Amino acid sequence: MSPVDEYSQRLRLREQSKVRWDTRSGRIETARLSLAALFLILAGTSLARGTPSSGWLLLPTVLFLALVVYHQRIRTRRTLAERAVSYYAQGLERLKGRRQDRDITDTRFVDEHHLYGADLDLFGAQSLYRSLCTARTPMGESTLARWLLAPADLGTIRDRHSCIAELRRRADLREDLALQGDLERIELHDAALTQWVRAPDELSRPWLRPTALVLTLLAAATAVIWAVWDIVFPFLAVLVVQAGITYALRDRVRAAVQGVEHAYEDLKLLSTLLRRIESEPFDAPPLRALQAKLASHTLPASVTLSKLATIVGFVEARRNPFLVPLMLPLMYTIQAALAAERWRRQHGHVVESWLSALGDMEALLSIATYSFERPEDPFPEFSEGPAAFQATGLGHPLISPRSRVRNDVELSAQTRVLLVSGSNMSGKSTLLRSVGINTVLAMAGAPVCATRLCLTPLQVGASIRVNDSLYEGSSRFYAEITRLRQLFEPSRLPLVFLLDELLQGTNSTDRRIGAQGVLRALLERGAIGLISTHDLAISDGLDLAPGALRNVHFQDELIDGKLKFDFTLRDGIVTKSNGVELMRAIGLDV
Repeated sequence: MSPVDEYSQRLRLREQSKVRWDTRSGRIETARLSLAALFLILAGTSLARGTPSSGWLLLPTVLFLALVVYHQRIRTRRTLAERAVSYYAQGLERLKGRRQDRDITDTRFVDEHHLYGADLDLFGAQSLYRSLCTARTPMGESTLARWLLAPADLGTIRDRHSCIAELRRRADLREDLALQGDLERIELHDAALTQWVRAPDELSRPWLRPTALVLTLLAAATAVIWAVWDIVFPFLAVLVVQAGITYALRDRVRAAVQGVEHAYEDLKLLSTLLRRIESEPFDAPPLRALQAKLASHTLPASVTLSKLATIVGFVEARRNPFLVPLMLPLMYTIQAALAAERWRRQHGHVVESWLSALGDMEALLSIATYSFERPEDPFPEFSEGPAAFQATGLGHPLISPRSRVRNDVELSAQTRVLLVSGSNMSGKSTLLRSVGINTVLAMAGAPVCATRLCLTPLQVGASIRVNDSLYEGSSRFYAEITRLRQLFEPSRLPLVFLLDELLQGTNSTDRRIGAQGVLRALLERGAIGLISTHDLAISDGLDLAPGALRNVHFQDELIDGKLKFDFTLRDGIVTKSNGVELMRAIGLDV
């Protein structure tokens, strides 16, 4: 089935499920009201006759309590069905190309000085990140952002391809993970968890655990002496010693129990997510390796966290008023704190690994969802040798398929630079961004918006959206040459440069000399790329190998006072401009 058909079918099934649970919930509510009314009738009748019977009242009470428990389970299933309906409705909205209002907090990843992030609109409203990201934890969001901001090595990319190819078929897994917690975002405080697992042991004294155990046994023994022989002094003596130790360690014990309670709120939800990942049978070796990280001392993460849940249950039981008289004789709080610290000492070091594995899985699932919803987008092919980028039917993934125009782009050892000319709004900057954003997708391990793309591993460097800054006290020209200097910083990969209106902030002579120098230096470093310009004099006097620079252009037509663009890339230099016509079309007297 197509993605639309599959999402539509699943949406219908989840809507039917929601209706069933709604109906069942309504019937249970009616039954509960009936049992409550029956209880009141029986109680009133018994009181009126003066012969109250607890037996008759017990039956509706037990049935009512059973219905309450059962009703809670029905409500949980109804909530999951409701979330599933929203999940697939959102998926259909994405497939229709409609704007997503989901709050993805990607502003923290925006860096105006990054080599290409701001130029290619990786983050922000209607960005590549928002099109990709279905992660619902901070770890998944950060991992996906990190993959987009730095190219991976070829082995990692191929591992991600195998993972994504498998995960895009796992619709049930994607749905199950999406329904956990809140449908929008799961607030897992990964920084707080990391701080907790790295914190020093509050109760590291080696004598404390055996001493607490001995004192507890002594308290029990002296309590028996008190009960049998009515000798209270030994018991009181033990209590005094216990009280002294408890008072001396009160701050450390409090820190230990409060730390585990706060951490467990996050770990409880983490356990649910990890349990679902653990239960999925994977075929791809990288996925099995990722799954293997979800363990501690051969125990699955979910089992390990279940043990912590038991400890936290004991910790929270200290607030039970019925246990207050036993707190001191049993040294209850210290024993619970010791158990919590022992768990952290044994398993805390792998919590960060679990968080990392969850982040990787969510990032992979985000790209897998993107791949599933765009079955026409292939994985890129990678080649060896000098820097190359050869694309057939290249498009911009954020432009609607209905209006997207695809072009062929070839950069190789022979054609190193494309000098793109054309009138305003004809598509020059879009072409540069299409090359850049597809390179970013390719180097992140994602499918690309092209019929076919073959490239060598590349590092993107862009100067497309460079502005002056009042805050930093820099002009646009200074900001641009600062960005150009970044392009020459050492990189493990060859550069694909994307330069829009190179050095337009200075006079024509300096611009030509500077642009030629920059271009010559980039090519000497083995780079390839595109330069868009209105100044075709840039290529005059360049001493390059024949065919190393190729002129291409976009053109337009002015029809009835309106500019028409076909956004099709053509060979050669543009032969006309639309600047004057455009000014006249909007009413300027030029």
